[in-house]
Amino acid sequence: MPAFDYIAVDAQGKKQKGVLEGDSSRQIRQQLREKGWVPSSVEAASSDQKSATEKQPFWQAKKGLTAYELALVTRQLATLIQSGIPLEETLKAVAKQSEKPSVQSLLLAVRGKVLEGYPLAQSFAAFPQAFPDLYRATVAAGEKSGHLDLVLEQLADYTENRFAIQKQIQGAMIYPIILTTLAMLIVVGLLAYVVPDIVKVFNNSHHQLPFLTRALIAASDAVKSFGPYMVVLLGIGAWLGNKTLKTEKGRYAFDAFSLRVPLVRRIVKGANAARFASTLSILSRSGVPLVDGLYIAASVTSNWHIRDAVLEAATKVTEGGSISHSLEKSRYFPPMMIQMLRSGEAGGELDNMLARAAAMQDRELSALITTMVGLFEPLMLLVMAGVVLIIVLAIMLPIVSMNNLVH
Repeated sequence: MPAFDYIAVDAQGKKQKGVLEGDSSRQIRQQLREKGWVPSSVEAASSDQKSATEKQPFWQAKKGLTAYELALVTRQLATLIQSGIPLEETLKAVAKQSEKPSVQSLLLAVRGKVLEGYPLAQSFAAFPQAFPDLYRATVAAGEKSGHLDLVLEQLADYTENRFAIQKQIQGAMIYPIILTTLAMLIVVGLLAYVVPDIVKVFNNSHHQLPFLTRALIAASDAVKSFGPYMVVLLGIGAWLGNKTLKTEKGRYAFDAFSLRVPLVRRIVKGANAARFASTLSILSRSGVPLVDGLYIAASVTSNWHIRDAVLEAATKVTEGGSISHSLEKSRYFPPMMIQMLRSGEAGGELDNMLARAAAMQDRELSALITTMVGLFEPLMLLVMAGVVLIIVLAIMLPIVSMNNLVH
């Protein structure tokens, strides 16, 4: 039974939105009238998520499911299917449990595909922005093997773990970003409003001011005169940078630069290695062929140079080569991880070694970020103390100089 998105006005005159199932839009309108509501719009839940997104204002536009929603939906699907509930009833129950109409509409549209006779993975494929390649390939492998419940359980663990790591990284970055922003605003405020009032006392002085004082006055004048233009230039630069990153040449250049910066390089390599290992592990354990798993794992890497290294490894594996040797040549993956993959290939336990390597990389990445955040606070305090010291010295030096001349 297809699903329909509706917009109606209730008896109190309030707009109501939601999703209902019915044979036709006419039946949905009749259901709304029986509730005492006046239907204003009834449309079939679109199988094209992009078109549905384009109908929304840009501040409400949403591309698929969030990481949290995907993890929650996957866990609910796994639990209900393991309980022996039919797939179409499972999708309907999970849709009803969601509080967001967009998620309800999405799941009911998937259910409509299933009722039409499509497999679950193929039904998910109608919504690529909500269910990525990794997700669909894993579900397809579970359906082929007849162990969809077990595969969904593994997929639920994977999505929840990825969501937890994502939240941990985001939470760790909030404080440094706030601290850096406040520090910059304080410095700009001092140069634009405080310093000019203080240095007015030196305007009538015929003595040459110290270099530090002259530099401070020049910086203050620059901020006051060119501050708005600097903000505009920064905005234009950010826009141009974003446009450049959307081009192939610009993206390759940026990713190459990120792999050359010492500290950033460690984070980029660690994050991509962890994502690659965990993705290939869940695909391998779900029964996805190794070469297909490598192509999917390449698509989830964020750095294009590392992605190309994984794609080259997939080609080598197709020709009969080993994963560990191909990845080792790229020098983008940690030696310990390469050694674990080599042991897994030799012992026939590649999926287990991939899972261990992913867990190890996640721990190392978490420890690195925690250390960086721990060092960032005292470093920013030292920088701010240095800036304040320079401003104080720039103000005090001419006062001391004039006092010496008086005596």
